[in-house]
Amino acid sequence: MVQTLEILFWVLLGLIFYSYLGYGIVLYILVKLKRVFSGNKRKYEVDYQPRVTLMIAAYNEKDYAVDKAKNSLELDYPKDKLDIVFVTDGSDDGTPDILNEVEGITVYHKPERAGKIAAMNRGMKLIDTPIVVFTDANTMLNKEALREIINHYQDPKVGCVAGEKRIQSKEKDSASGAGEGIYWKYESTLKRWDFELYSAVGAAGELFSVRTELHREMERDTLLDDFVMSLRIAEEGYKIAYEPNAYATESASASVSEEMKRKIRICAGGIQSIVRLKSLLNPFKHGILSFQYVSHRVLRWTITPLALLLIIPLNIILMMNIGGLYTLILYAQALFYAMALIGWYLENRQIKVKILFIPFYFFIMNLSVYLGFARYLKGQQSVLWERAKRA
Repeated sequence: MVQTLEILFWVLLGLIFYSYLGYGIVLYILVKLKRVFSGNKRKYEVDYQPRVTLMIAAYNEKDYAVDKAKNSLELDYPKDKLDIVFVTDGSDDGTPDILNEVEGITVYHKPERAGKIAAMNRGMKLIDTPIVVFTDANTMLNKEALREIINHYQDPKVGCVAGEKRIQSKEKDSASGAGEGIYWKYESTLKRWDFELYSAVGAAGELFSVRTELHREMERDTLLDDFVMSLRIAEEGYKIAYEPNAYATESASASVSEEMKRKIRICAGGIQSIVRLKSLLNPFKHGILSFQYVSHRVLRWTITPLALLLIIPLNIILMMNIGGLYTLILYAQALFYAMALIGWYLENRQIKVKILFIPFYFFIMNLSVYLGFARYLKGQQSVLWERAKRA
């Protein structure tokens, strides 16, 4: 019996390690091998400039509207080939009126609030350019973003291009904010390697693009529109490119509660996405993409958080029966979670201790999976925008 529990313990521990660090190591090795055996660099034409629509779905964004419009108009792309469109379903704070005063952009407003998906679906019916770039109203793009993204569409196998999300860091960031920044830096590295190996696994809504002809109207209750839209294109056999030189910058979440709200919504959407993208779980159909999808996304939203919970009682049983190494591992777990809880306690009192940032963020990230899963099962996650407040 103890031997069986011992095997189970190491399997679960290996799964946890693989989900958060091991996959990155495996990915790095595979990319290095690919570079050795292929060595092919992508070559793009300098003057490739198809017509593009920059679409911003916005709800009550008066605080960002002018800056976002200005940022969009200053992008380095031929003005006669760029349409800038704001879709403002339900905004009642004056956002449409503010935007209508800005020359060079188009505003599609509808007074009824139906959510971001409804806004995007409606906006896509009015687009006639071959490529659409989506971005959020509260994020700012670097001037070269569009050129860097559009270059990838010279490859006919690319159906979607994801830009990079960057968190604007400040010296006095909160633990949740600093943890979010560290997390996204690591995620960006994995995405670069994913694409170099074969395809990125999904896109972040702050900045991504699709071939207009590949867009399919999404269900109105979709929670992770960016993730589902991009991976449905991948399901059709196209690649999702990742371009780190095109980036969207935004502030970190204003507080722990705001970051938790965002994470819970993402996790509820993650479970929904796994159900709707179930064909990607078939490696016989999707090959390496299935390996990437399961390793990078599915494990973190399903089995791994459960493994983190189960490994604690297993560790206690093994410590009591065997001791030695299992005692040290249990002490290490206790120390890690103690640091996370102390970090949470100090965060709520606005005391910053940087050494606690990572365990604290890791803890709330996995706690959010449980809360998001419960919300998904109860059908309590609203499709209407619940944007987390930013610092």
